[in-house]
Amino acid sequence: MNRFLTLFLAAILGSAVTIIATRFITGNGSGGGIVSYSKKSNSSDTTYKGHGAGINFRPATAKALPSVVHIHSAIPASKQYNDMGPFRDFFGDDFWGRPREEKQRLEMATGSGVIVSPDGYIVTNDHVIAGAKEINVTLNDNRSFKAKLIGTDPSTDIALIKVDESDLPFISFSNSDFVEVGDWVLAVGNPFNLSSTVTAGIISAKARNISILQDKSAIESFLQTDAAVNPGNSGGALINLEGDLIGITTAIATPTGAYAGYAFAVPSNIVAKVIEDLKQYGVVHRAYLGVVIRDMDSDLAKTLGLKSLKGTYVESVVENSAAFKAGLKAGDVILAIDGVEIGSTAKLLELIGIHHPGDNVKLTVLRDGKEKEFKVELKNSQGKVEVIKKEVNEVEEKLGADFEELTDQEKKKYGITGVKVKSLGSGILSEQTNMKEGFIVTGINHKPIKDLNEFNEVLSAQQGGVLLEGVYPGSPGKYYYAFGLE
Repeated sequence: MNRFLTLFLAAILGSAVTIIATRFITGNGSGGGIVSYSKKSNSSDTTYKGHGAGINFRPATAKALPSVVHIHSAIPASKQYNDMGPFRDFFGDDFWGRPREEKQRLEMATGSGVIVSPDGYIVTNDHVIAGAKEINVTLNDNRSFKAKLIGTDPSTDIALIKVDESDLPFISFSNSDFVEVGDWVLAVGNPFNLSSTVTAGIISAKARNISILQDKSAIESFLQTDAAVNPGNSGGALINLEGDLIGITTAIATPTGAYAGYAFAVPSNIVAKVIEDLKQYGVVHRAYLGVVIRDMDSDLAKTLGLKSLKGTYVESVVENSAAFKAGLKAGDVILAIDGVEIGSTAKLLELIGIHHPGDNVKLTVLRDGKEKEFKVELKNSQGKVEVIKKEVNEVEEKLGADFEELTDQEKKKYGITGVKVKSLGSGILSEQTNMKEGFIVTGINHKPIKDLNEFNEVLSAQQGGVLLEGVYPGSPGKYYYAFGLE
């Protein structure tokens, strides 16, 4: 009997403890709640109380969502026509002297974009609209517009397009230098054609270089996040909890092609500089320091007799460059630019990349164990400071493409002369051919081309049919593209 009574009293006591603990956890007891959920009886408003109250994504989402758009690009199919060798005699050529082409096929590519001004300017990724014959934009409220390409910057994978509309909702920019690892962020975009999708995560790393951009002047200093990002998110917004833009989503690292926990965004400070250049000048004016640099590591620090791994090591200085004229030397360690600490080469490229040629920056440098400061006037790739507005080239405008000179290194490597297709937009080439960016034009109507001046002169004198011949670096044989000029 005594044993039974003991068990009975223990059960009652355990139940009482459970009830008290439950009331404390749910906030119904005098001790207050850890997290409680309540819904007002006379309102649809839902509130959270307790320790979870500091994390609320609704205001940021409501602020940013209307400014994120869905982009549909009509891009020529990837089929290209190679030199057919002996089969050309069998199949024959048309009167332009090239293999007959089938009717051009178009593929639809989708991505995201962010409205950055009320008059219709939209920023996205270069790879979202590269080579597009037509760009269509669908707003969050389902209105649709055709967009015009303003300009691209392959070195940062940023492009600027515009729709003819006013009073559009647009996003505000935040200073990406203030972003810290561990900050909450939201990714807003259109993955897998699921429009207006929001995911949450944190900043996992800063100044990340993943060697994804192939441009020779590439600037990779990505913000890394674990917010879920998938194909279709490219060009979308990465925002802070105030709903302001801190980056443009650009890439994911994945073994499967779908989200695997690693996503990367171009910092907003770089984006802002690029789009302002494209709006004002038509091209991006890149500033250069003129040094060959490498990240610090334990082995290098030990060799140099340094106790700290801070900064970026200068392996060499380009003669007559901005760094050369300011007095920098091989063996220097750049610790900071304008007071912002340098933790990697990617961060240095980012901080230089947001400037224009002619801007002055202050470098904090470690030399012979002592810190020194250098004032540097940045230069462009030609060692000049002038900001040059892109001239309207009637030939390039009609073709819908930007061309650039081959470098001496490219001429020597490929053993050719000609001009390279830097970017493709709306125009004759995208409408009448399957040409891709990177194509090197070596001849026009079987006449060899040496440089950009000769290319423009020959095309300006052409009427009717035109045949471009050339090569793709890394691909065998020649390629031919024919089109008609009005």
